[in-house]
Amino acid sequence: MGYFSGNSRFTLAPHKQAGIHLKTFRESTRTSDFTVSSEIFLKPETTAEMIREAADLLRDHVSGVLVTDNQFGHLHMSTLAAASLLIGSGADPIVQLACRNRNRIALLSELLGAAALGVTSLMLIRGNRVPDGFNPRPKAVLDVDATELIATASKMKNDDRLQVLPDFFIGGVVTPHAPKAGWNPEKLRKKADAGAQFVQTHVCMNIPLLRTYMKHLVASGLLRRLSVFVSLAIPGSADDARWLCENRPNIKIPDDIIRRIGQAADAEQESVRICVEQLQQLAEIPGVAGAHLVATRNLATIPAAIEASGVCK
Repeated sequence: MGYFSGNSRFTLAPHKQAGIHLKTFRESTRTSDFTVSSEIFLKPETTAEMIREAADLLRDHVSGVLVTDNQFGHLHMSTLAAASLLIGSGADPIVQLACRNRNRIALLSELLGAAALGVTSLMLIRGNRVPDGFNPRPKAVLDVDATELIATASKMKNDDRLQVLPDFFIGGVVTPHAPKAGWNPEKLRKKADAGAQFVQTHVCMNIPLLRTYMKHLVASGLLRRLSVFVSLAIPGSADDARWLCENRPNIKIPDDIIRRIGQAADAEQESVRICVEQLQQLAEIPGVAGAHLVATRNLATIPAAIEASGVCK
């Protein structure tokens, strides 16, 4: 989700022979028991070659690569430009569009552009407020909300004015919590009614909380219409994990996990081990369709965690 904008750059690790991706994120969700996606660092200095290198690293290990939309006010290249580079490199992009940044005409233009590029998966969000200190401060647009944008993208799939109808796999975001008895997931139901087909959680590494949340979602019947993907972080250090919790809304990394990372001789490798454990636990939770992995420093930790977990067989 575009958390860090520092000067750190991922390192490449040996990977399988590159090839065109056989399944899109949409196809994998429909046919696999457990699907894993990830995202790449987009920063002001991100180049086309850096995106191609990231695609080389990730495409044989994940089914989709999220490209964020200037999330948290972090400027970077156009999301569609990044998506085009990923497609050209054999990776399947999940294109995020935020209501904060554009009016409805601009959002429609982006959706049409995504369809023309062959983008199959969308993550449509409201967009968080731009952090203080951003100067000159941009104005939030918010001409539509996330549910309206989801409905717009869904209607495009049946718009007889379009010569080629896009088969978008449409997603939104959700924050896991511990619901009270009788809880009605009204906001999530509205997104499903609007046309959402999957949701991705904010980073949540509290497995007991996730079990409780998913139990309520299963009971609600919504998972007959929605696939749920849980976001996990692979922090480069305990300081990274604390920074996420303190500076990014809705992120849940328990204190015991942060302590475990901080006490390890190799913090990054310990984070990979934690991710492996949590991937295996997620695969056993009813209703969880897969995971979305976020590496705060080193993208190579993502394929390492996936391969060690054995969840994608």
